[in-house]
Formats: sequence, structure tokens, C-alpha cells
Amino acid sequence: MREPSPHTAEDAPLSGLRRASIRLLLQLAALGLVVVPLIRQLPLGHSTRTGLLAWLLVVFGFYWLYMGMGYRPLLLVQLLVFSTAAALLSAKLLLVALDVYTLKSLRYAARFLIQVGAACAGANLTGMLIKLYVDEARAREGPD
Repeated sequence: MREPSPHTAEDAPLSGLRRASIRLLLQLAALGLVVVPLIRQLPLGHSTRTGLLAWLLVVFGFYWLYMGMGYRPLLLVQLLVFSTAAALLSAKLLLVALDVYTLKSLRYAARFLIQVGAACAGANLTGMLIKLYVDEARAREGPD
């Protein structure tokens, strides 16, 4: 396996930014088009399925941070949001195990946090693509 990327989107060279943007785009597409529908098909309760998704997103968040696939502050916020959602859903599952079924608001809050984290991931990718476009335009113009 490769060493972690020493660069983030703020200071990555053009080739590294292009490679990270493509990898992030493919991973987000795979999450949205393959993983989420597969998790929905599992014969589990709503909270359990959402909890699996939240923990998977925490793992992806750590991976994106480790590999420098985006803007570090945005990746940290995204990781915090996904971790909070996973913690809320774990608490909800623990309460269900203790026969407390009335706190559906934990699941709703976690789903909202997952959506906020997904928006952060989209903003991260959009920022990377905009920076890539601007850097490529500057490279075509030549040195000043």
C-alpha cells in the first residue's frame, strides 16, 4: 500500500489534485449508487441500517483525511459530523436493547447529520474540481 498523501487540496500539485478529485468522485458515486441501495436492502431495522451507513461513512472520512483527498478543515468537519451521527445511532441501538423504543428523534437527528456530512463531501469535491479547473487554466496560460 502507498504512503499517505503529504498533500491536501490546498497545496497539492496539479496531477495529485486531478488524481484525488477523480478518486473522490468515484468513491462518492459508488457510495450513492451501490452501497446505499445495498444497505437499504438489508433485513434490518431503520436505525441499524442507518447506523451501518454512518459507521461506514466514518471509515471513509478517516480514509479521505488520511489520503489527503480534499480540504483538511472540511474533512475534519465531515468526520466530526459522521462520527456524531454514528454515536447517536449507537446510543439509539443501545436504548432499543434496553427496551426504550420512543426516541426516534435520535435517528432523525443522525440522518440529518449524515445529510450534512454528505453536503460537506459534495462541497469538498466541488472545491477540488473548481481548484483543478483554475489551476489547469493557469497552466495553459503559461508563466506570468
